Amino acid sequence: MALISFKCTDFRCLESVALEFSAGHNLIYGANASGKTSILEAVAYLGRGRSFRGANPKELVRHGMDEFLVLGKADSSSRQIALGVRNGKTGLEVHVDGEKCSSAAALAEALPLQVIDPDVHDLVAGGPENRRQFVDWIAFHVEHGYLDTWRRFRRALKQRNAALRSGTNRTVLGGWDQELAELGMAVDQARRAMLEITGPELESVAGALLGSPVGVEYQQGWASDRSLIQALSEGVDRDFQLGSTQAGPHRADLKLIYDERQARRLVSRGQQKLLACALILAATDIVQTHLEKPLLLLLDDPSAELDVDSVSRLMARVEGLGCQVIATTLDMSRALFSDKPALFHVEHGRVQVEP
Repeated sequence: MALISFKCTDFRCLESVALEFSAGHNLIYGANASGKTSILEAVAYLGRGRSFRGANPKELVRHGMDEFLVLGKADSSSRQIALGVRNGKTGLEVHVDGEKCSSAAALAEALPLQVIDPDVHDLVAGGPENRRQFVDWIAFHVEHGYLDTWRRFRRALKQRNAALRSGTNRTVLGGWDQELAELGMAVDQARRAMLEITGPELESVAGALLGSPVGVEYQQGWASDRSLIQALSEGVDRDFQLGSTQAGPHRADLKLIYDERQARRLVSRGQQKLLACALILAATDIVQTHLEKPLLLLLDDPSAELDVDSVSRLMARVEGLGCQVIATTLDMSRALFSDKPALFHVEHGRVQVEP
């Protein structure tokens, strides 16, 4: 799946941008604050319905405007799919193939993508939520029905937490426990099945980029010697005290082990970035193999915090994926791709396509 055309209006500093991307490699360059990352962010919004920089819609709308609009066409092996996202004062509006959609999940199915940005090291050094989202992204694409199970679990969790905060009696709470445990186990089993298949690839790619063995270990989010229903029952006093459920797949983590050490604590920031990049590249490869179509990979200044050798190894892996790549760079003197990419020069929010 390749994004062949892209338009956005009133997104951050971008008043109006219209681009035709190559199905292969694309490079956007320009000075700091020129709008490079904003273009990448708008492209990602088209496939996710949210900002990879954690910005809310108000921060994304260009100053003085009420809303922004992002449009695109994705080219699959058989046809083109029109995508559109509008957000602002009236809220999120998503269209895929001419149909209005109730959620942004339709965008992720139509334009599956991954992002490597300067904060990618948070996948390693940050909290477990980042790693859960990483695991769930793979499961969403490779485990049939996973999204529906995950959503039902989240609803049940929200209801149980509301019951805890309202001080409901334990008999009523027990009714939520059974449903939550069943759905939580289903989420956990789907994640485990996915990691059993993908774990070796994650470890292989990560080890190759860092030059040392890398391991991944899934931690389920409650005591391993207990069923989830037992953990919920035994932890009910603590749950009432804290007003939230402390056991379940929403507390899971993916433990990363580098050179026999826990990676999030003991590797340098550059190594953390390489490890995080390796995980994302492996996940991209796994998902596009499963979907039997190439994905879109967005790279925001991949050279940042990496030495020349590390960048070379990273980009060799990127090119080996055979997917569409849209990258940004400050320094055109450092070649990122072995071939000549489609070039776009950004200055003050305006884009010039170079021959």
